[in-house]
Amino acid sequence: MSQFWSDIVHTLTPYTPGEQPKTNNTLIKLNTNENPYPPSTQALQAIKNAANQDLRLYPNPNSDTLKQSIANFYNLNINQVFVGNGSDEVLAHIFQGLLKHNKPLLFPDISYSFYPVYCGLYGIDYKTIPLNKNFEIVIEDYNQNNGAIIFPNPNAPTGIGLGLKKIETLLQCNLDSVVIIDEAYIDFGGESAVPLIQHYPNLVVVQTVSKSRALAGLRVGFAMAHPDLIQGLIRIKDSFNSYPLDKLAIAGATAAIDDVAYFKDICQKVIQTREVLILQLQQLGFTVLPSQANFVFITHPELNAKHLALALRQQNIIVRHFSAPRIANYLRISIGTDAEMTQLIQHLTSIISNT
Repeated sequence: MSQFWSDIVHTLTPYTPGEQPKTNNTLIKLNTNENPYPPSTQALQAIKNAANQDLRLYPNPNSDTLKQSIANFYNLNINQVFVGNGSDEVLAHIFQGLLKHNKPLLFPDISYSFYPVYCGLYGIDYKTIPLNKNFEIVIEDYNQNNGAIIFPNPNAPTGIGLGLKKIETLLQCNLDSVVIIDEAYIDFGGESAVPLIQHYPNLVVVQTVSKSRALAGLRVGFAMAHPDLIQGLIRIKDSFNSYPLDKLAIAGATAAIDDVAYFKDICQKVIQTREVLILQLQQLGFTVLPSQANFVFITHPELNAKHLALALRQQNIIVRHFSAPRIANYLRISIGTDAEMTQLIQHLTSIISNT
């Protein structure tokens, strides 16, 4: 029945998410960068408390309690915060409301693969900027004609981060362009650009509760920026869906943001596990890109990455393989628990020894 599609549907190449197995409790799932630890107990209790007769009522359309908690955590004002149904929806509103200009949008050639999807959906002209040979973002390469700039920090799927000084240099050279820093993984060792918001009214920082706060199933993301940019996003939201977050999501995300001690604890656990894993992978002959995320990006000089992913899958371990030319022989592996990483290393050792 595709004859009833609008013309644009035929032109789209949708984003492909990582595999989400329906049933198999024996799988070690290391393919979608989910947190290996459970959500804050305070967040779970808040969700339970919110599951009451008031669900017959619409939620607060502005999610004010959540915005205030985010503002408090990041030392911002509430009018500098925007929330949405996952950071992907927040990004969608940003693409539509802030990034469509007469000049091209710039982002890395190896980056979050949703960016070109949104460009296609909203008719945004874009240009990809190649990472260097070490898969690093070179900020000087963005000092060219552009309508806006976006990239993840740390980048995905590489995990490599940019320091605050480099980001500020980028901002100083692009004062007439909106600059979006997508910080989905920032809490695992990166340096957030949020403090720069007070000095650069063209900066937008996007974050999520999916990764570092272990609430991927709740679908809550947020943006932080100058109030004028936030107001633009609110106009887009209220022209699309005035109630993007339900009562349970607002309650759970607010409690998760407020539970600072637990947030710091699980982030540190992931970081410690990652550093041990990197050493073990290097001992097996893998090249591991320097990671500030909750995943590692690896390649082996003697192993085909796609075949390795399939071999791990046969051992009930799921990792992510990308087919893009420059990274076709790399795997992205999410950081799991120490026990899961031990099994990963054991199976990799066995696969290598039998090759």
